[in-house]
Amino acid sequence: MENFCLCRTCPLEGDIPCLVRNLVDSYRAIPSTHYMDRRYLPSRSEAVEIINLMLPILFPGYHGRQDLTFNNVTFYVGELLNELSSKLCSQIWRSIAYSQTLQEKIVDEHESQKLAQEKVLTFMNRVIALREILAGDIQAAYDGDPAAINTDEVMLAYPGLLSIAIFRIAHELYELHVPLIPRIMTEYAHSTTGIDIHPGAKIGRNFFIDHGTGVVIGETTEIGDNVKIYQGVTLGALSFPKDERGRLIRGTKRHPTIENNVTIYANATILGGTTVIGQGSIIGGNVFITASVPPGCRVTLKAPELKYRNHAAKGKKGGDNFQEKQEEEKS
Repeated sequence: MENFCLCRTCPLEGDIPCLVRNLVDSYRAIPSTHYMDRRYLPSRSEAVEIINLMLPILFPGYHGRQDLTFNNVTFYVGELLNELSSKLCSQIWRSIAYSQTLQEKIVDEHESQKLAQEKVLTFMNRVIALREILAGDIQAAYDGDPAAINTDEVMLAYPGLLSIAIFRIAHELYELHVPLIPRIMTEYAHSTTGIDIHPGAKIGRNFFIDHGTGVVIGETTEIGDNVKIYQGVTLGALSFPKDERGRLIRGTKRHPTIENNVTIYANATILGGTTVIGQGSIIGGNVFITASVPPGCRVTLKAPELKYRNHAAKGKKGGDNFQEKQEEEKS
């Protein structure tokens, strides 16, 4: 049978040139939806590729090539580092130049490339420290979840660890004042894991996110050591300060501080830049907090009154209330 070719019956065949002209007119009419006649924009796909190069360097054997031994790992990691440094230099240079164009500065390509190389060197020298911090996060996940068989399962399966690893990579770049790329990285993690951590957040050692879906951690959040949070937790802003013209004031402390050894259970919401959750506190599920909590506190909602409908006893006395029926049976 002759292969059917869709293009032979394309309904737009004669109208494509007209459609192209209309699209180009649309690009001109809505400049916020295109990036043309400009330069230096960093690439989202390259930022994701940088993550994919970093993960095998941080966790060899778990990510990337799996037949690694101590005999071949030197060559393998050397190749990864060469490719990583090249991509980082290119993308950091583009992001620096991009930022300068936003500020309407003249881009000195030689100086911006030199600055990019310096930032890459500083970042690369932080890789071993990153591995040490992430080792603590891995152990915290294993220690904090009785369902974890071993740390291999944590490494291969836990979205919380993946999101934390990408956050820690992005945070290092954020601290080096690399524009745009850190945010691309953490939003990639957000789309992959459902966990939204702004790269500007400050997170201590041995951090564990259990289950993870729906977690939101804002830009100016500060989290201490040995903190554990569950799915649906929001560490957000209570309000957004504005200037006299009604524009958002950026760069202020808007998100809460979580001190050491705090546990926050599912769907808790903690808001505000002056809100501090004291060391060793336990925050129960579904609570809504906008004021500071002293150290060592347990914050929970009052238990709701539950009613149980017994369908088998429908129409009988006490049939609509399980507790009443139980009392009748006791008497």
